[in-house]
Amino acid sequence: MTTLIHERVRLCRTGDYPKMICRLKSGWVVLGDVQFLRGYSLLLPDPVVPHLNEMDNETRRTFLYEMSVVGDVILEISGAVRINYEMLGNFEPALHAHVFPRFEDEPEELKLKPVWFYDWENAPAFDASRDREIMQAIAAGLKRRGLVI
Repeated sequence: MTTLIHERVRLCRTGDYPKMICRLKSGWVVLGDVQFLRGYSLLLPDPVVPHLNEMDNETRRTFLYEMSVVGDVILEISGAVRINYEMLGNFEPALHAHVFPRFEDEPEELKLKPVWFYDWENAPAFDASRDREIMQAIAAGLKRRGLVI
């Protein structure tokens, strides 16, 4: 089965995905389609697998570690107070990890809820010129930590 995740990984491999930030050992760091939480990113495994439990132990350790370091970097550069991590795979049955920064100044009615309560339809969409700076900062932070390949 080919999913959106498979397609995005294919585009990252060819350098044709505008939201691609960088390549790590376990996969690709990409900026989220919407940026209602500035710096929202994903880690897409390469190769794509259906879910975390399909990875061997070493690959799984690497993926989870790199996901957490993506969170460290976003926390460092964004002013977020915490990072939420989610791997769902119900709609897109291919592993992908969401890395959501959470901010003190979020609307009170959303601050303590999962990000899925946000209005995704009307959220600020990815904008290459606006988002270039944060994408470069994420890549630089991961490079400083020796993860970019």
